[in-house]
Amino acid sequence: MDKQTAGTVAPEKKAKPSRDIIRPRRMDFDFSADIPRFWFDNDIFKTLLMTAQSCTFPEGERFFIDSVRHYQPQITDPVLQAQVRGFIGQEAHHGKEHTTLNDFMAARGFATEAVQSHVRTNLQLLRKRMSAERQLAMTCALEHFTAMLAELALEHPDFFKGMDERVRVLWLWHAIEESEHKSVAFDVYQQTVGSRWVRNSEMVVNTLTFFFFSAVHFNTLYKACPEKIGVRGFVDGFGFLFGRQGWLRKLTPRYLAYFKADFHPSKVDSTLLRRRVMNELERLTQNPAFAAMGSTR
Repeated sequence: MDKQTAGTVAPEKKAKPSRDIIRPRRMDFDFSADIPRFWFDNDIFKTLLMTAQSCTFPEGERFFIDSVRHYQPQITDPVLQAQVRGFIGQEAHHGKEHTTLNDFMAARGFATEAVQSHVRTNLQLLRKRMSAERQLAMTCALEHFTAMLAELALEHPDFFKGMDERVRVLWLWHAIEESEHKSVAFDVYQQTVGSRWVRNSEMVVNTLTFFFFSAVHFNTLYKACPEKIGVRGFVDGFGFLFGRQGWLRKLTPRYLAYFKADFHPSKVDSTLLRRRVMNELERLTQNPAFAAMGSTR
């Protein structure tokens, strides 16, 4: 038990677990040499922003897998056990495909390995210093971030406006699966740890570190990039994220919902949204893996 909670905090009220079927889709992306250098709307800020996020995924997904796998033997619900296996499969594929994108960007002179090395070092340190409970709570927090961003992108196609189609399919595929398995780590946490204090305090910590390290990783890529953005480019970039119609500002209500006692990721039902985008991806990729998945609900 986390030292800060032992004997002082009652287990959180258990929300109803998700019953969704989670099935990994094996992909094999290959990024063509004629993809523009700045493949997100020919915009340096947007491309480096997304590349910085991509660099966190290979090691980050392994951390998520390990934090959930640690508690897997304690799960007795066969549906959740199946979901955990699906979660592990999906996250492993995400790490593999983002490694491909990161290597593609490295071959073009971007400092992706420096960012990945920084992520690797930090996560190794956290594995040594954080309790298993905190590691799982960290996974829950970051899975909520990725699910919010994923579903925002799925719901608003303009989010990816101007992105090269051959790169966009990777982000759409990733977004679908992040939405699909958004409840797994949370349900494992609820059934094995359950402390609301640990869950919420870890979200506060990870909110701060998410923005801090996103800026650090962006700066690492930008310093090594010969092309420069200029003041106007930064103003537009921050407007893209935090302006009146900024994408991150749109997430505030869903972010705050995480702190409620009765929060559960599946309260936002994105089944129909995922099916719509899966139909688009099946058309774009000719991959039958995007046939709409069912649910046990």
